[in-house]
Amino acid sequence: MALLRPPALLLALVVSELHCLPWFINVSESQGPGTTIHSFSFNCTAHMPMLELVHVQPPTTFFNQPSLSRWQKIYVGTVTLNSLARLDALAVNHYELQLRFTCGNNVTEGPLYVYVYRDPGYSPCSGRFASPAGEIIQVRETVTPGAQLYTLLLPGLELQHAQISINSAQDPPYFPGPFSINGQGWLLAPSQGLKGQAGKVFQLQILVTFGQNRSCHGMLKVKVLPVPSSQISFLGQARNITILDDLAPGSQVVQVRAQGFDVRYEILSPVPCPLFSIGREDGVVRTTAPLELAQAWGTAVTRLQVKAYERLRPWASVDLDLTVNVRSVNRWPPRCLPAMLVTEIPETTPVGTVLNTFTCTDPDSPGSTLNYELRFHSPPGPASLCLRGRALEVNATLDCDTPGACFQHAASILVLDGGQPLMTTEVPVLVMVIPVNEFSPACVPHTFRIREDAGPHTLLGSVVGTDKDYPHNSIEYDISGGPTAFSVDRLSGTPTPGLGWKGGTRVDCKLRLWAPLLGEIHLLGSLDYELQTLYRLTVLVTDQSQDQDPTHRRSGSCTITIEVEDVNDHAPECQPPFQELTIYAPLGRSVEVTKVSCWVPQEPQRLVFSYSIVGGNSQSRFSLQGPILVHNNMLGPPWPEQPHTHELLIRVADAGPSIPHLSATATVIVHLVPWSTSTAATRTRSAAVTSMTTPLLVTDTEAFWQPEPWFVVVLTVTSALFLLALGWLFSRLFQGLAQMLQTPRKPAQALLLNRELRNPLRGSWRHQGWRCPRHLAVS
Repeated sequence: MALLRPPALLLALVVSELHCLPWFINVSESQGPGTTIHSFSFNCTAHMPMLELVHVQPPTTFFNQPSLSRWQKIYVGTVTLNSLARLDALAVNHYELQLRFTCGNNVTEGPLYVYVYRDPGYSPCSGRFASPAGEIIQVRETVTPGAQLYTLLLPGLELQHAQISINSAQDPPYFPGPFSINGQGWLLAPSQGLKGQAGKVFQLQILVTFGQNRSCHGMLKVKVLPVPSSQISFLGQARNITILDDLAPGSQVVQVRAQGFDVRYEILSPVPCPLFSIGREDGVVRTTAPLELAQAWGTAVTRLQVKAYERLRPWASVDLDLTVNVRSVNRWPPRCLPAMLVTEIPETTPVGTVLNTFTCTDPDSPGSTLNYELRFHSPPGPASLCLRGRALEVNATLDCDTPGACFQHAASILVLDGGQPLMTTEVPVLVMVIPVNEFSPACVPHTFRIREDAGPHTLLGSVVGTDKDYPHNSIEYDISGGPTAFSVDRLSGTPTPGLGWKGGTRVDCKLRLWAPLLGEIHLLGSLDYELQTLYRLTVLVTDQSQDQDPTHRRSGSCTITIEVEDVNDHAPECQPPFQELTIYAPLGRSVEVTKVSCWVPQEPQRLVFSYSIVGGNSQSRFSLQGPILVHNNMLGPPWPEQPHTHELLIRVADAGPSIPHLSATATVIVHLVPWSTSTAATRTRSAAVTSMTTPLLVTDTEAFWQPEPWFVVVLTVTSALFLLALGWLFSRLFQGLAQMLQTPRKPAQALLLNRELRNPLRGSWRHQGWRCPRHLAVS
């Protein structure tokens, strides 16, 4: 069944350009001969187009050569199925048709994919074959006997065991012989041929039986055509002719020629033909009236149907369709609105934005198609703008953040008509791109270090702000928030110490930004490490002069950390700064005199000091073990017999990496009393330590040992046994002394007295250590 498509609906559905190939078409296997597979339209104004079917894969003859027709200045191509087409999705469900389109020198090829799908309800008896009028086929009377005339059995029906037979009568003399159908479903001509049967129509009733007792009927009419006495045809002839409208009446347009015997020519349509005539014998088409398009626009296109026939056999004829296009002589160039385009656009204009649509007409040929070309002058190259038809569009991203990148584009649009001679019009175009503040400035956080003794106007470092907008790095610097001790001078130049702007008001400051374009940070006040060791500044960077609107500004921020380095500016202090002590110094032993206690009140964390004796230690009898003053009495004689006073000067300096090293001096007066027999009977003054300032409290911590209980028991038993043994020994000694006293001798008595005097004193020294006893008894 043919697919009917009205021209209006056809154009609405299939108006497309040839560059849209390939196409993909789905066709039901129930479509029969004559069905339109696909239609498409295209433009070809300057030449007569041609559409060809190059080849089909897999090879088949089911498709006709594409037909080409013109409808309202648009060419429509149609691909149809031929009379032998029988689609079967089970046999072949995909065809690839290679189409070739020619428009002048422009040749384009593309595939058309046809997919055949199954139709479960399809019946072979459909379409015109099953209609009451039946399917009509035409054959010449010279057809070969037994030749294939028509295909009845669709491919794939043999799988359904289809059987086709002619059930109508074919009796002579009307039928020269019976038509037959072979196993492949082909209708064959009678074996006697059809010679002499011209003008007859043979009507055949066909019965098709298939599937499970399914059958249908169809009608097939075979019309026999006579063979003309002579063959007449037009020679190769162009069907489209273009002429100028300045041809005088009687001028030759074209000459048509046909092959035949004693051929004559005439114009069949339009009748009457006021503009053209044809020579009856020579076939020359001439103008019969002026063709001024300005006076009569209907003369632009004339379609002529020319008939060629034999003079003696008028029925032997052939027709030819000619299209005569009248083109006006080009006298005026195209006129365009606007005649000049000057516009401003921001650099953030999206790609594809239409800047303007040009309206141009040709005074010589109103309504004719004009060609537009975009030519660039500065900068060269079609990077930023493009021309689509008559519309000027933004073609690429406009970037004005590079110096001299795109601040203005000078171009021109060249409009060409299709007349002879060729006339052009140039439309100047100037597009100025306005920079837009797109990006926010930024700066990198940084840490600066500065000594606390740095003077005013000391340079700490630079904060470098960056901005991608052009002009690059046009930035102002400011300090936001933070302590009021800091401020910033927005403008470069001589700073005002101690003053700055913040929020429109003057504020006091110690730190400020110097030279905003460089972001240099200077110190204007004094710093104290002991009061504050770290400062954090939030630096605002604000761009300027980067947008047409001066109020449209962007800003960013970063944190600047300023670390104050400690400088040793406080000397240690000793408490008390003056001490006076009295000690007893036994011979052969070292005595701890005192401990020097010093610190830095402003820096309690500083605990490391160095100690040295810088005065009063002439005999080197004193030394320092860290902060502890020690008297060394191990040098031996001369042993001082009288008390002696030493005034020592102890230098205490801070230690560590801090420079310079500051120091303090502590004074210690030591009254040294030798430990001897001459002073043993007197009461010592060690318990009374006099000082001219405050008493010195000395704390002595003694460690003790607490044994286990079992060890105490063992030690007690052992001590008791030892005491018993010692008592026995003394008893034996006293017995010996008693015997010696009975016989007294003077030297022995003197020696015994001297031994008894010295042993108690030595025992007392060993028991008390270096401390002097309160009482010394002499036996």
